[in-house]
Amino acid sequence: MPDDERDDDFESDDDEQDSERDGEQEAERPERLFNRQEAEGLLPLLQQLLATAIEKKKASEVIEQEFSRIQNRILLYGGIIPPYAYLAEKKLERDKCVAAIREALGKIEQTGCVVKDLDVGLVDFPSVVNDEQVYLCWKLGEERIHYWHRMDEGFAGRKPLGPADASTPDASKPN
Repeated sequence: MPDDERDDDFESDDDEQDSERDGEQEAERPERLFNRQEAEGLLPLLQQLLATAIEKKKASEVIEQEFSRIQNRILLYGGIIPPYAYLAEKKLERDKCVAAIREALGKIEQTGCVVKDLDVGLVDFPSVVNDEQVYLCWKLGEERIHYWHRMDEGFAGRKPLGPADASTPDASKPN
């Protein structure tokens, strides 16, 4: 096989490492940075999408619990005929819930926000505070964004936003 054909079919280890490093850099740098005003402008949409996702997640969990109860009953009593039509209906219902969750989370992701905890409605917005890339941190039920934390910290590391923190987008950063 000629050398140029082999080059097309196989990447060298160096090329793979470069690709991995490029991927890591892309993962570290979000596509969009928010200022506080932009992030708060999304809150009504996020509230709606999170409420839908949380509701459908709870409904899906109820169905899963019901599946477990039926499975346990079958195991305990053995030889009973499962309610196939009912189970198929519930599976379809659960699948619709899962699709609705994925759709809501996909729409949130398209805004550039990061859902950190769906159960409590915790969302982070990539931003810049004091010339440092951070997350503005918001939890469903809060009227405004009052907190931020560093990229390597979580909810426990939240700090109050000052009046000038994340007030304007940094023109040198992607937005």
